[in-house]
Amino acid sequence: MRIDQDTYDAIVAHARKDHPVEACGVVTGPEGSDRAERFVPMVNAAGSPTFYEFDSHDLLELYKEMDARDEEPVVIYHSHTDTEAYPSRTDIGLAMEPNAHYVLVSTREHGNSDGPVEFRSYRIVNGQVTEEEVSVTARADS
Repeated sequence: MRIDQDTYDAIVAHARKDHPVEACGVVTGPEGSDRAERFVPMVNAAGSPTFYEFDSHDLLELYKEMDARDEEPVVIYHSHTDTEAYPSRTDIGLAMEPNAHYVLVSTREHGNSDGPVEFRSYRIVNGQVTEEEVSVTARADS
């Protein structure tokens, strides 16, 4: 999965800011392009350190917006605050976008302080999890 540095930094900053609650959001891109271009942080409606849930109203509005802009979710991300950056059984069960990259950021080591995070990406299709290499580029069009 390719992601530009600004988007990578925005996802990590969101994960740190929301710690100890799991952060969540989407990065959209043009349909069929596999280009993560528009960062859309969301609110974890569950407000939980161990579970995330998109607010149903916000999610509906996002899908309407994506439809109007001919976009799709390219990256669906959330953080794990106390475990590694690997999809839980719940994460796998909720993965409904077969073309999306599912990014997990673990803030377990440093919380909302500076320091390294675990940033990993997966494809999740029909319950099968496949980790993929993350390539961070200087700019979105690099």
